[in-house]
Amino acid sequence: MNQTPADRPAATSPAAEVLAFIAQDGCTDDEFDRLALRLFSLQYDSNQAYRRFCQRRGATLRNVKCWSDIPAVPIDAFKELDLRCQPPAPTDRVFMTSGTTRSEVKGRHYHPTLAVYDRSMISNFSRRFMRGSGRMRMCILFPTETMMPNSSLAHYLALARSEFGTEESRYFFGPSGLDIDGLCNALTQAERSGLPCALLGASYSLVHLMDELGPHGKSFHLPAGSRVLDTGGYKGQSRELPLDAFYAQLSALLGIERSQCINMYGMTELSTQFYDAGNASVPSVKSGPHWIRSRLVDPLTGREVARGERGILVHCDLANFNSVTTILTEDVGQAVDGGFLLLGRAEGAHAKGCSLAVEEFIRAATA
Repeated sequence: MNQTPADRPAATSPAAEVLAFIAQDGCTDDEFDRLALRLFSLQYDSNQAYRRFCQRRGATLRNVKCWSDIPAVPIDAFKELDLRCQPPAPTDRVFMTSGTTRSEVKGRHYHPTLAVYDRSMISNFSRRFMRGSGRMRMCILFPTETMMPNSSLAHYLALARSEFGTEESRYFFGPSGLDIDGLCNALTQAERSGLPCALLGASYSLVHLMDELGPHGKSFHLPAGSRVLDTGGYKGQSRELPLDAFYAQLSALLGIERSQCINMYGMTELSTQFYDAGNASVPSVKSGPHWIRSRLVDPLTGREVARGERGILVHCDLANFNSVTTILTEDVGQAVDGGFLLLGRAEGAHAKGCSLAVEEFIRAATA
């Protein structure tokens, strides 16, 4: 049964509800649907552009019965319109996309509070990346929040350092790019200490590191328990490598098992990240925590594809309490046991379907 704002105590804010949900040890299907529908009701009522889109799709508060019925907003819509429930405030934090596809236009995701984003990241990162480890030295191969205040990844990595890093943790990325000498010195110290360390950053930064180490015959054998987190792909910032070659070289140069090389899949338009369990084999299975669910669709029809078929990923992220929970990405995936395989960006008919979905959203939202 759909809930309306009148069905809940007035003192309970959406952010507080989501924080309580994240704090749970898992959830049932009914519990997920209940909060998804509660947030859908809020977003339908509070965002005229989204409501018009839903109405065009024939989706109303009466006939949306579960999370998978919620209309998915194409990801590029964040570049065209403000998708938010609460009015703007000077204290808002705004994360912006990198703009690598359309450099003149950046998507914007508005956060009236970062409490939900931060709790989502910390809870998930602790379980999927730290895996019960205590604090460890973190070498971050990405700009700081001061350098990139509108980057969700910069904030994510700052949280990783503050919540899970030791005092020796530091950034190795400045105005001139990657600080290779400083990073190599830190890795040498880690080797000598025998204490595990973690390298975290964009995939392209790790390619730059490998390109510097390989030709000089330089490599490391980092202590047991060391690990790598890469994310974000190459985005034209480095040469591209097939996944198998990327992780094979990374493992050989750092002395870290491929099972300890973890990829994070996330995006500015979401407040929750997906992880794999290492990349001993690729493509690896990605999965998320209990407050996000995914399905695969044909973007031309919006219908879910049959089990085992490739489709475009749709994510329903309950941590997106202020924007829209449900997003149509431009990423191709395939459902498997335990999660999904991430198979690259949409091309051909899939890409055309994603573009048409954006056009439909804009027409509906501005009618």
